[in-house]
Amino acid sequence: MLVETHPLEPFFPKNAKLLMCGTFPPKQNRWSMNFYYPNFINDMWRIFGIIYFGSKDALVEAEQKTFKVDKIKELLMEKGIALSDTGKEVFRMKDNASDKWLQIDKTIDLASSLEDLPDCIAVATTGEKAAGVIASLTGTALPKVGEFIECSIGLPDGNIRYFRHWRMPSSSRAYPMKLENKAEFYRKMLSDTGLV
Repeated sequence: MLVETHPLEPFFPKNAKLLMCGTFPPKQNRWSMNFYYPNFINDMWRIFGIIYFGSKDALVEAEQKTFKVDKIKELLMEKGIALSDTGKEVFRMKDNASDKWLQIDKTIDLASSLEDLPDCIAVATTGEKAAGVIASLTGTALPKVGEFIECSIGLPDGNIRYFRHWRMPSSSRAYPMKLENKAEFYRKMLSDTGLV
């Protein structure tokens, strides 16, 4: 099996209060842009469109079948939302994007990531596998979908960071929930974190 290294740098605005983590991007032939949640049939940026602009299409370039990446980055920087993934090196056990068939060989360095984000008070995981990684790194239980668990982790500088781990519904269309219902879960988490 071929080891894949994460193809994107973390997106870490210095004012970030929230770190959102998926598992790992799909293969690049499924990308519509060079950024997180790049598959055009993934609904993350439609969820953000509903929450921040009142329209699922606000961040979508429908004719080009892509997303408004500059507008997305501007929004994330304005609100203070960082993005990374929980898998840094993975094996794909099947030739698809499903988390079920991803084996994570190297995880995110959560402590160093949080040290780089001094204002971060919450980590939101966008799927069960990602949530399992954060739970294992913090020695906590897996939150229920749409809920959080209080966590802490020792940072490289010797301090302890306390934060909420929110487990969110997956933005993949394979996840059986209506787009509008997913948006309400995300709105609650973003509101709790002070970002709506």
